[in-house]
Amino acid sequence: MLPQKYCLKRKKDFQRAIQRGRKIEKDFLVLKFFKNSLKTTRIGFVVSQKVSKKASSRNKIKRRLREIIKINLPDLKPGYDLIFFTKKGIIEKNFWEIKEVVGQILKEAKIISR
Repeated sequence: MLPQKYCLKRKKDFQRAIQRGRKIEKDFLVLKFFKNSLKTTRIGFVVSQKVSKKASSRNKIKRRLREIIKINLPDLKPGYDLIFFTKKGIIEKNFWEIKEVVGQILKEAKIISR
């Protein structure tokens, strides 16, 4: 599980990142990110019903994304709000394919330090 201090929870914070943030899109993932004034990077995930009607499938995707971020957490630069939006194609992808795309997106956004 992702530690609480790294979770983006409030609606206001989500809206700020969505409205003012930059966007990077790759395959089945979209990252919206916004520089915040905190010392930690906070992360949120949005998996809509367009991706899957089954809540269990959507939760599985979120668990995979949280685990991937947890692995990359020590390398993330502090002071960002990140929101990952998923697209339909993510259902067919395995953990390693998702991990690869997340890594590419974070490198392109220059949020990961390695």
